[in-house]
Amino acid sequence: MQRRDFLALAAASAALSYARPLKVIGAQLYTVRGILPKEPLETLRAIEKIGYREVEVTADNMDLIWPSLKQTSLKPVSLHLPTSVFMKDQDKIPAALEKAKNHGFEYVVCPYIAPADRGGADVMRKLADTLNKAGELARKAGLHLCYHNHAFEFEPSGDGTLLDVLMKAADPKLVSLELDIMWVKVGGGDPVNVLKQYRNRVALMHLKNVVEGTEKRYKEDIPRTAFSEVGKGMIEILPVLRAAAKAGVKHYFVEQDQTPGNPLDSLRESFDYISKLDV
Repeated sequence: MQRRDFLALAAASAALSYARPLKVIGAQLYTVRGILPKEPLETLRAIEKIGYREVEVTADNMDLIWPSLKQTSLKPVSLHLPTSVFMKDQDKIPAALEKAKNHGFEYVVCPYIAPADRGGADVMRKLADTLNKAGELARKAGLHLCYHNHAFEFEPSGDGTLLDVLMKAADPKLVSLELDIMWVKVGGGDPVNVLKQYRNRVALMHLKNVVEGTEKRYKEDIPRTAFSEVGKGMIEILPVLRAAAKAGVKHYFVEQDQTPGNPLDSLRESFDYISKLDV
């Protein structure tokens, strides 16, 4: 065997020994918001049966589902707080953090900025200042704060994007990113490149896909039929997951804002696809 062939074989063997399925996959409960309040225990047990081990919860229905969630083995890892506590009612942040901590969450997330509150670079720097202050409070409470992107953050600004403005102004010790790969794609970005750029600053990730032919835009007005299960769509998932592993992503949550039928069926399809990949 020539040395070149030997080195190639050794590299391939090392890659195979490193490759492994994603061990823990979470579900964002926003996906099942239409059925969860009506049948919380049945829905959560169905998610558990699919194979999900962690969940991300939204604050609006946490009290309703909490007794049922505690009857499952699903681990509540992350909590999406109301956007209003970041944009209008900052005085409510300490109480929201205390409640999250008392419920055992590790992460809290600023999930969304309404179009009326968006703007250019100055607005993003002001948002970063707000997040820095909230992140300091979260750290003191033993929590980690993340910001969840949509598509508008990928609008060009200066030499980069609005997301770049935000991330430059946000203290990396206080504010991490929850990267929603579908909205990155809708905004014209490449999830792999974003992961490389913000290595060690992306703590959480939303996994979902968007159908072929969806046009780039800097807002969220895509058709409900554009949302797709993880394995179907414009995003090649395996390179994203491998980049995420190198970037230090801690937790992965499957989310699908809109589903063609029962959201549990979509969660099952996405889980089955991801669990077979060698990351």
